[in-house]
Amino acid sequence: MRKPKIDYAAVFRDLPGMVALLTPELVYVDVNNDFVRLTGRPREQLVGRYIFDVFPENPHDSAAAGMRETRESMLRAVATGERDTMAVVRYDIEDPQRPGHWQEHFWSPVNAPVLSTDGKVTLLVHRVEEVTELIRARGGPGGDSRARVLEAELYTRARELQEVNERLRQAHAREREVALALQEALLPAPRPLDHHQAAVRYRPAVGALNVCGDWYDLVDLPGDRLAVAVGDVVGHGLAAACVMGQLRSALSAATRVADGPARALEALGLYARSVDGAESTTAATAFIDWDDHTLTYSSAGHLPPALLHTDGTVSFLDRATDPPLGASPEHAIRPEATTPFDEGATLVLYTDGLIERRTEDIDTGLARLTDALTRHRHAGPDALADALLTELLPATGNADDTALVVIRL
Repeated sequence: MRKPKIDYAAVFRDLPGMVALLTPELVYVDVNNDFVRLTGRPREQLVGRYIFDVFPENPHDSAAAGMRETRESMLRAVATGERDTMAVVRYDIEDPQRPGHWQEHFWSPVNAPVLSTDGKVTLLVHRVEEVTELIRARGGPGGDSRARVLEAELYTRARELQEVNERLRQAHAREREVALALQEALLPAPRPLDHHQAAVRYRPAVGALNVCGDWYDLVDLPGDRLAVAVGDVVGHGLAAACVMGQLRSALSAATRVADGPARALEALGLYARSVDGAESTTAATAFIDWDDHTLTYSSAGHLPPALLHTDGTVSFLDRATDPPLGASPEHAIRPEATTPFDEGATLVLYTDGLIERRTEDIDTGLARLTDALTRHRHAGPDALADALLTELLPATGNADDTALVVIRL
């Protein structure tokens, strides 16, 4: 069957209900036939004009808020790129046949952005359903009937709820700005590593504020050496991020003066006892020495780093694992182990969000990581890091945040 050619302009004009297209600056681009009919304004009086010049607020109603609420909803849709549905709003309009006379109207509006291929808002769809007669009908024949009073009360509560929602949106926006600034400060991009290649990635949990308790760090050491670490603070949100920042900084400082990864984690464990919320934090760190081609590592309850060999086999660095920070009531010497590596091998450190699933055994996740590393063994650090996130994180979004470091040895 031959596919019919669709005249989308005609479809738009004949859409049932009032629909208007506006620019992100809230200037009318087009309106459909029902919009013209129900507002009593011809298309020529609308297109090219600012919406609130055409429909100003009723100057005789000192409590009117329809224009403000509608403008805020529209600008919110433009700013966020997301649909914004309003509560029923009273917005009187001037009678086009009797200038100076205002007619009471109740509306149920929805504002939906139209996005370009690069994600920018190019148009705003303003769909509005008039519910004036419905509101009046529910009031019955008496203007002061009990149903009419209840309707007015519901309308008032709807407006109050919309104002509360707006305050919550503003508070969330401020908290998100703080979260983004904190993330940038705590997890900066690594500096160039001379002739060595490295990639770092961070993915917040779905629904989180973009910062949680996972971290990564790379520290230059004397000679052709580098220390790399990952860690995971229990919890999510700003509180966990603040603890993460303190522990990351403490481990970074300890790494610069300690004679090995175990001593660095010992110092971190002592410091963690004075930090509220640091209990049960896990961390793993490895010192890479390119002169003698060795990895020296230690783990505080963390998942073992993976070493991808040049032949495609994978081994996990699990011979120096101790309990998480603060898990032992007394200070104890932490273990460390050393293993050689061949030039061209790849070291991968990660947090549990990459492989753990609530319904699976941890060995299943480690096997999935092994398989992905083997298949992408020829990829560089950046490509490998992207492939691991794409293949190992759930398609519906990760339930836990994930930090990842990939280093070509």
